[in-house]
Amino acid sequence: MRIALAEARMAEEEGEVPVGAIIVRDGVMIAHANNRTIRDQDATAHAESLAIREASAQVGSWRLAGCTLYVTLEPCAMCAGALVLARVDRVVFGAWDPKAGMAGSIADLLRHPRLNHRPEVQGGVSEDEAGALLREFFTARRGREFVDTPPLPG
Repeated sequence: MRIALAEARMAEEEGEVPVGAIIVRDGVMIAHANNRTIRDQDATAHAESLAIREASAQVGSWRLAGCTLYVTLEPCAMCAGALVLARVDRVVFGAWDPKAGMAGSIADLLRHPRLNHRPEVQGGVSEDEAGALLREFFTARRGREFVDTPPLPG
């Protein structure tokens, strides 16, 4: 998660929402990325999506079995869907996202019982640091304190 947080800080330096992600396989980092939606003018250029693309290129397959994704923010619907489709085994995230999170905050797409792949999910890892990065980012842009609402129980 330390490297994902460093990726998030790099995104912030570029004016992007500070989210970073890495993918690890057999204890080795095979991909790293941060949000690039503004830089690339691409709504799909989320850190998770970019890390999936890089990891797939590294292993030569769209199937990322045996991989763990570490990301600083709970994945959105798009990224959660991509993680399921890529067959990532485990997803570890930092801050909960009460407005768009799909690992338990709004819904739980990652572990939906009707899907044929359900990764193991662990949330709240380095939550304080990841959440602080996001709060500071939005406070600076909005000129007022960003108020997080707690995630829904579940």
